[in-house]
Amino acid sequence: MRPRQWAKNLFVFAGLLFAQKLFTPLAVVALAAFVVFCALSGAIYLINDVADREKDRLHPRKRERPVASGRLSVPAAVAAAVTLIVLALGAGLLISWPFAAVAAAYAGLLILYSAWLKHVVIVDVLVVASGFVLRAVGGAVAIGVEISGWLLICTILLALFLALGKRRHEYLTLGDGAATHRPILAEYSAALIDQMIAVVTASTVTAYALYTMSPETVAKFHTHWLPASLPFVLYGIFRYLYLLYRRQLGGNPSELFLNDGPLLINTCLWLLVVLVIIYF
Repeated sequence: MRPRQWAKNLFVFAGLLFAQKLFTPLAVVALAAFVVFCALSGAIYLINDVADREKDRLHPRKRERPVASGRLSVPAAVAAAVTLIVLALGAGLLISWPFAAVAAAYAGLLILYSAWLKHVVIVDVLVVASGFVLRAVGGAVAIGVEISGWLLICTILLALFLALGKRRHEYLTLGDGAATHRPILAEYSAALIDQMIAVVTASTVTAYALYTMSPETVAKFHTHWLPASLPFVLYGIFRYLYLLYRRQLGGNPSELFLNDGPLLINTCLWLLVVLVIIYF
């Protein structure tokens, strides 16, 4: 179920943070939504491991996963995944119908990804990015706040940045066996992925910069100081690119953010600066 990957579900709190509801009772609702998405993402990982068990056995690290190694049977993994999805969507209904609908859309999209969409070039990374967007939308819907267009734009661009970085790492690390492990990698090249990363990197920084200076943002938070958080965004992106290109890391963005000290400290400082600017 990859609990370390559940850090991706922190996107659920984006709406809570930028709607200035962090220190209100709605934080409990957002926490419940986070738990629902953790259960759903755990179920999706189980389904994905069942679907990829034969290919995972050819991978030097993934062959140790419970399903691929045979320590967890396929029927048990499928039963656990179905149970988690049913319980998570049931809990989602207790939060609200709209939230349950977003959670169901997330589960359905990622199941389609495991079964088919991960084999469609470019669509595969767009679907991964859409999963992050649905997390952010779900968090906003759960607490009943307006879904900002800026939130959606910045989320999908950042998610694409991470997804493409992961694809690049897989392509270069697996070498000649890349297509054997993940067939879609045969449709990519290092040059193509690098060009896509360059476009998304520039777009992400530009979108966030425009968001911080937007008249809509200034009016909402009653401050012109939000651009002060931009240096932390720049450092975070540049640090990730350094780790990706220079240190040949990036195969697991969640673990990278949790294990790389400078990246983790920078993220915490960005969050602190944003909290001070928009809350105080």
